[in-house]
Amino acid sequence: MPRMPRKVTRREFIGTAVGTTAVAGTGRLVAPPSAKRPNVLFILADDLGYGDLSCYGRPDYRTPVLDGFAAQGIKFVSAYAAAPVCTPTRCAYITGRYPQRLPVGLEEPLRRTSPADVGLPPNHPTVASLLKGNGYDTALFGKWHLGWKPEFGPNRHGFDEFFGLLSGAADYFTHRASDGPGAPADGTAPDLWENLTPVERVGYLTDLLSDRAVQLIAHPHAKPFFLSLQYNAPHSPWEGPEDAAIGHTEHGPGPMTNGGSLKIYAAMMKSMDAGIGRVLKALERAKLERDTLVIFTSDNGGERYSFNWPFSFQKGYLWEGGTRVPAMVRWPGVIPAGRVTEQAAITMDWTATILGATGTAPDPDYPLDGENLLPVCTGQRGAYDRTLFWRTAERDAARVGNWKYLKEAGSEHLFDLWTDPGEKSDLRRQRPDTFNAIRNQYAAWNARMLPRPQPTQ
Repeated sequence: MPRMPRKVTRREFIGTAVGTTAVAGTGRLVAPPSAKRPNVLFILADDLGYGDLSCYGRPDYRTPVLDGFAAQGIKFVSAYAAAPVCTPTRCAYITGRYPQRLPVGLEEPLRRTSPADVGLPPNHPTVASLLKGNGYDTALFGKWHLGWKPEFGPNRHGFDEFFGLLSGAADYFTHRASDGPGAPADGTAPDLWENLTPVERVGYLTDLLSDRAVQLIAHPHAKPFFLSLQYNAPHSPWEGPEDAAIGHTEHGPGPMTNGGSLKIYAAMMKSMDAGIGRVLKALERAKLERDTLVIFTSDNGGERYSFNWPFSFQKGYLWEGGTRVPAMVRWPGVIPAGRVTEQAAITMDWTATILGATGTAPDPDYPLDGENLLPVCTGQRGAYDRTLFWRTAERDAARVGNWKYLKEAGSEHLFDLWTDPGEKSDLRRQRPDTFNAIRNQYAAWNARMLPRPQPTQ
């Protein structure tokens, strides 16, 4: 009788994915065909500051679901967004590469006034297209913000399902946006989509997105799924779930940033926290908890109602308050619970981690800039030094180990983030060799990226 091939166990598969991190980064790791691959749930908050969860220090409200989530896995205290604003960070996550490699990644953020031909290139590989090619069902519920034309949208980039908004911000009740497709210069237009079709729904947008995620998880799956749940909360306009009666035409032009309060912000955060709780409970009901890798993070630092302590500045800046964000990872039975790590991480790492955990090969023509952090999450590797770069239209920054180089308004700085996370003590003159070395590293990286766009007159 012929000998049957031995089935690869779940633990052996995870060991393979973790133990070959470097290979995964080059695109040569492929999951054993008989291994059970995990589902992936990636949750992205919008404008969530570093300290906006109670488990990260928020003092005036509680986020019990995400606090509990952090206790069930690993919490990163040195995680970063790839940019201090929405579009570039989303570009980094979707592609796994620095946003400065693509024109859409130079938009800070993408606006109605951006060039019409700028968006995520139709044929560029994405985390969704790669997973889909590896046998995954794929869905994105929430905010896209990488282009309004169909060829720039989620369905063109590997997502079987899309429900959400294409613009950068929409009213939570009317679902209208001031910078979406069809919006007049002095008004708003509907911006809620089901794949390529505009739709009307009644409800608070955070709840609608959570509901769709719950429905997808509850549906029987013949294949593993990848769900990217990209909330627009707690981004402006600041509206809690009980604010349906407020004047929804009074946000003001542009980003709709008028109004709000600490009380409303707390209500928005509690609503998102509760929605995530319902999504995680759906995994439990479907008995998929142990078969699902869940990652939670934010697209940039917080805005005016955020708690960014102990960091300086906020969204839009390359000081730590603009890029340092919460990040937590859970995978019961694979990632030990209750761990906290100082490991530096950046948006593109979550892309590489997802691909590594699922045994999905990156496209060799588009090598990843992120690194698979699953070995750190599982404890098979300790925290290690990283070299990370940021660039906006007006600012430069790099982190090398615990050293931070920052250039803003013509002034250059050097900070030791280990002893000075608030970036108050400039050590440029005391450590000229360190300063020059990091500045040279930044210059070499910058030379490989697209040039900064010329300022419009």
